[in-house]
Amino acid sequence: MEIEIISFGQIAEFIRHQKIDITGITDTESFKQYIENQFPALKSMKYKLALNKNIVQENTEIKNPATIAIMPPFSGG
Repeated sequence: MEIEIISFGQIAEFIRHQKIDITGITDTESFKQYIENQFPALKSMKYKLALNKNIVQENTEIKNPATIAIMPPFSGG
């Protein structure tokens, strides 16, 4: 599966914009486990995922190709 990763804020300091081709990732929970194993600093951070421009509130199926944004907490004003 081809996944484009986009990151923001302090997360962008260690996860650069990239495209990865991985197998075995079928949903956002498995992606989260994968990305935290690749970048252990994420385990201690709060962040949200957006799948194809939609913020993920619960485990969601990932269809190929996909764009996943990894975002630190944010607030509106």
